[in-house]
Amino acid sequence: MNLFFRKLGAGPPLIIIHGLYGSSDNWITIGRKLSEKFEVYLIDQRNHGQSPHSDEHNYNLLKNDLKEFMDQQSIEKAIIIGHSMGGKTAMFFAADYPERITSLIVVDISPISYKTTNSFQLLSHKTIMDSMCSIDFSKINNRLQLDMLLSESIPQNHVRQFLLKNIKRTKENTFSWIINISTLRKELPRIMDGLEISNFENVKSITGFPVLFIKGADSDYILEKDEQAIKMIFPFAEIVTIPNSGHWVHAEQPELFLQAIEKFIFS
Repeated sequence: MNLFFRKLGAGPPLIIIHGLYGSSDNWITIGRKLSEKFEVYLIDQRNHGQSPHSDEHNYNLLKNDLKEFMDQQSIEKAIIIGHSMGGKTAMFFAADYPERITSLIVVDISPISYKTTNSFQLLSHKTIMDSMCSIDFSKINNRLQLDMLLSESIPQNHVRQFLLKNIKRTKENTFSWIINISTLRKELPRIMDGLEISNFENVKSITGFPVLFIKGADSDYILEKDEQAIKMIFPFAEIVTIPNSGHWVHAEQPELFLQAIEKFIFS
């Protein structure tokens, strides 16, 4: 699959992978700052942004999309930053292609499955996707109308504003979703998947490159009990908590986020 991407700066390659409902657009500010020292690639994962849509969405496909992208761009190894679903993509990629990674930075997601251990996330995403799929765009004339409809099931304004970044106008001058929400809804159980922890027991852990996990202090995507799984798979991983930030750490605390990345990479 030919993924859409943005390329910024020059230097050692660094790839940023967005999360669910996101796109490369969400990372331009961070990408520009990092491009002062790196050749930054901001990719749109399949079914998101300007990348192609497909009927399937799982980490086996996403990790291979990343490998294909690196091969197409002649990137032998790269620093990889992945947020949320993008962090899972990066971890699945690291498990199969560790030789392609210079450093790994995982933002506010753990390697475990969220289907049972963090059921709130599954229920939350199901609510969001059900709400998005229920929209009849033939009755929508402006973004405010859409925001009001979404607010009936999604009370958090910041979540709705993030989702509304996925709106586009069609050739018929109507609105539609940019992301392939029907496939994402169908594949939500696969999106909640995690690495199989038992595969990394008995000294089968992932080593060979530095690993950093960045957690939002106000987020519940990485719980204290999850750190045991992180250390089993990535035994030398650092875990840094960014204060006064939730799941979208990079947007809520960009300066502290960049400081954590630069300290990790250059230390």
